[in-house]
Amino acid sequence: MVVVLGAIMSILDVTVVNVALNDLTKEFNTPLATIQWVATGYTLALATVIPITGWASARFGTKRLYIISIALFVAGSMLAGAAWSAESLIAFRVLQGLGGGMIMPAGMTILTQAAGPARVGQVMSVVGIPMLLGPILGPILGGWLVDDVDWRWIFFINLPIGIVALIMAVKILKPDTPKPAEKLDILGLLLLSPGLASLIYGLAKGAELRDFTELEALIPTVAGAVLTLGFVARALKAENPLIDLRLLKRRSVAAASGTMVLFMAAFMGAMLLLPLYYQQVRLETALASGLLLAPQGLGAMVTMPIGGKLTDRIGPGRVVLVGLSIVVLSFAGFAALLESDTSYWALGGALFVMGLGMGMTMMPTMAAAIQTLVHDEVPRASTMLNIIQQVSASIGTAMISVLLANQLTEKLKPAANGGALGGDATQSVKEKVLALMADAFQHTYWYAAALLLLAFLPALLLPRKKPETPALDAPMPMH
Repeated sequence: MVVVLGAIMSILDVTVVNVALNDLTKEFNTPLATIQWVATGYTLALATVIPITGWASARFGTKRLYIISIALFVAGSMLAGAAWSAESLIAFRVLQGLGGGMIMPAGMTILTQAAGPARVGQVMSVVGIPMLLGPILGPILGGWLVDDVDWRWIFFINLPIGIVALIMAVKILKPDTPKPAEKLDILGLLLLSPGLASLIYGLAKGAELRDFTELEALIPTVAGAVLTLGFVARALKAENPLIDLRLLKRRSVAAASGTMVLFMAAFMGAMLLLPLYYQQVRLETALASGLLLAPQGLGAMVTMPIGGKLTDRIGPGRVVLVGLSIVVLSFAGFAALLESDTSYWALGGALFVMGLGMGMTMMPTMAAAIQTLVHDEVPRASTMLNIIQQVSASIGTAMISVLLANQLTEKLKPAANGGALGGDATQSVKEKVLALMADAFQHTYWYAAALLLLAFLPALLLPRKKPETPALDAPMPMH
């Protein structure tokens, strides 16, 4: 319960903000390509701080680290709620992410080390509870706060949850003795964190400018790629690297990592589209948009516990392939259905199906990597997978939002130049504009579906039988 409470706070913050993006563009008079960094900056900050989590867990103990990370997250939330411009909000969201980045890996380490490999699938289902509640409660809560209270409260709402989580963590989590920590790989940290940030920024900027050779995009992309490759070369040779990339020599870990990269990029990017569609094309309020997104969480609620049990019983490979197939079908459904007057029942059905697939994909993929590892390898693998998850989410969110902006420009510009959108804003002109906008959303979903199809390649290599307990496994503490 302590771990779930901390995790739900950090995950709620991702889904709450998605519903508010449309209002934030108006509040700060800023284009979508800029304001999406409120979402991307947060996930990117998570990715840059996660690398030190493994070292910090050993150095300070997981309980102490968990408490520190929640305190940092709450402080960042307070500042984000007090932001006075788009730039300050993005900066405070990055600060918030620095705290939030350690919540999930520290929590997962606490749970997985206590449970043992035979029950990892079920433990992943427990960690998945926030993943279920986030897509249901986040958009509804965010929509209500934006419409009826104030957008600032989407950040201030973390204060009471964070205080309760802190008190529970102090009282309930058993103290663990910090081990003599391995020396922090400072050079690795200096290569990886700026490298990831620069690479993602450069890619997003290139997509925004529609030209990756522009110096503004090319320089950060190349610099980021060089730093990241430098880190990879170092990590494969260093005695105690920041991230143990040698774990990727194991087929199950490598296959799970590849699946996670492509799934998270496509899924988190697509998660950005529907709230914007409801508000920009269907002209719904933020609260109505949040309520209309609830079927996805309900679908995940049905399959996540089933996916966890099946993973422990028959292995993750078959479970993940079924889950991916279901999500691809839902994306194709949106790409085919999304008109300016599509039935909300049809969209709700497609969302429910998407949730069903998500529940059978995300946690079984994580379990596939962890099931074959021994006790001391779990924190290192957990750290690596969380970085992969957050970096992929950052890339997906940035790229899909830019693709959408480009599609909107492409669809509306010819009509505007031809005079079709000129003159009085009559009902027929409004309908024409909304139809063109819906078309842009449709095309963007096809990009997400194509990206997700690539995830089948690594998913085919995931284990398709019940995992054996690792022979090298140390006794598991069962407290």
